Amino acid sequence: MKRIYSIEDACIGCHLCEVACITEHSLSKDPVKAFLHEAERPISRCTVEEWDDGVVSISTNCRHCDEPDCLRACISGAIRKNAQGVVRIDTEQCVGCWSCVMACPYGAVQRNLKRKKANKCDLCPDRQTPACVEACPNRALVYREGSQK
Repeated sequence: MKRIYSIEDACIGCHLCEVACITEHSLSKDPVKAFLHEAERPISRCTVEEWDDGVVSISTNCRHCDEPDCLRACISGAIRKNAQGVVRIDTEQCVGCWSCVMACPYGAVQRNLKRKKANKCDLCPDRQTPACVEACPNRALVYREGSQK
């Protein structure tokens, strides 16, 4: 299956992947409207992590694991893996217990505190290539076939 891979040496910590993700998952699909005018701004499903005083940065995305720990930890059955291998959260079924957040070894499941629901990458199902990958100016994110590792 196709997955998003991060290339640590190429990430400059610009956070454009986060902006693209928020915009893609907004109602308006417009960055200005999404950030300033929508009643509930979506949260990014990818996160740029920086360490070593910002010298090193990398985008953290869901790896859509072959055997997802988040799925096994989900007490409500809200996390499912489809036939293509994409792991998704049914937010209507999510009870906001955060067990998936704690179970993910990659830190790829976020908490939407406003909605009290878990949130993670859905690989932008309405697009050929996820928004974060297209937005990355340094090609630090690639979308290609490969294993979970």
